[in-house]
Amino acid sequence: MSWQAYVDSSLVGSGHLEKGAIISAAGDSTWAATPGFTVKPEEAKEIVAILACNGKGGPVDKAFSEGIHVDGERYVAFNVEDRHIYGRKGRTGVIIVKTKQAILVGQYGEGQQAGNATTTVEALADYLIKLGY
Repeated sequence: MSWQAYVDSSLVGSGHLEKGAIISAAGDSTWAATPGFTVKPEEAKEIVAILACNGKGGPVDKAFSEGIHVDGERYVAFNVEDRHIYGRKGRTGVIIVKTKQAILVGQYGEGQQAGNATTTVEALADYLIKLGY
């Protein structure tokens, strides 16, 4: 399956996310994304730095105090652990999960449940990890 198919079918196609993207674990390239949804290079760099801290340290503290940014939007970070970052903005939010080689980014909208969105992104991450990605 292509990376775009994972975004279209497994993330957005689930009905639990409005938009999604898969970027490299280094944050230097986008492998697939929903049209019009962009993880900018500086945002990817910020995400990679936060995930590299395993839930502790300067970038994590900065995420909690200044938020995380995806597609030009600021989200309040409310859960940062070794492999994921969860953020919200009003009734919308982002779920970011790292695998061995990729970072999955899912954005849910007002009519979608955060829990379902989280389960969807985390499940795809687990699947990709089992495949060696």
